[in-house]
Parts: sequence; structure tokens; C-alpha cells
Amino acid sequence: MALHMIKLVVGAETIEDLLDWRKTHYAPGQPWVLRTRMTPKRQAEMLDGGSIYRVFKGVILCRQRLLAIDSVGEGPNARCEITLDEDVVRVAPTPRRAFQGWRYLEPKDAPADLDAEAFGDVPDELARQLREVGAW
Repeated sequence: MALHMIKLVVGAETIEDLLDWRKTHYAPGQPWVLRTRMTPKRQAEMLDGGSIYRVFKGVILCRQRLLAIDSVGEGPNARCEITLDEDVVRVAPTPRRAFQGWRYLEPKDAPADLDAEAFGDVPDELARQLREVGAW
């Protein structure tokens, strides 16, 4: 059974900001790699279909499938590099309190993917407001 990861997005307020950052910091064809300090202990579960769910300004808005998890370096210089799928999947906007680093996210707690045809291209701020008033 897949296990997911949840992480706050820093420096981007919307999914579009994140995608723009990707374009400016990575060359075409270069893998999308997320770097973090701590290596997950449950990485085998995470690589069995898991995703990283991203939190923007207190709301989970999207996910990306996890492709690889690698430890780099040793001792105090050790880091973790997580290779992500290029496809960013929008999910039902779900409030999430702030936390540091990343956390595991059980599949039962993960927000559902949005059907792009059913909802169209709803702006992130509108989606957040609709979720807050219970209309989503």
C-alpha cells in the first residue's frame, strides 16, 4: 500500500508559481529533484505508488508522484534527494496546519484528485475560499 509525504511549499503562493520556479531553476529534461535533510525510513512504502502532497499557504493543492528516494553524503552532511514526476496533479483543496520539514501522509488522509474536466481551471484562491465555506 502506498504511503505519501506532505511538505510545505516555501517561496511559491500558487501552483503556477511553483511551475514557474521549476522552469527557471532546471534545464529542460533535467529531473525534478526535491532536496531535504531527513531521509524517510519508510521509503519502500513511499515508492510503491506514493506522492508528495504540497501545502500552499495552509492548503494542500497538488501532488506529484515519487519516483526515487536517494541518500546523498554521509554524517552531518547527509541529505535526501527525492525525484518527482513532472506531472503536477491538482487535488481537492484541503486545509492543513503549518509544520516543519515533511510528514508521512496515510492514503486515507490524502485529498482526492480533482477531475480537470469537471472543475476546469479554477484559480487556487477561489478554490481555497470555496473550501473554507464548505462549498467544495
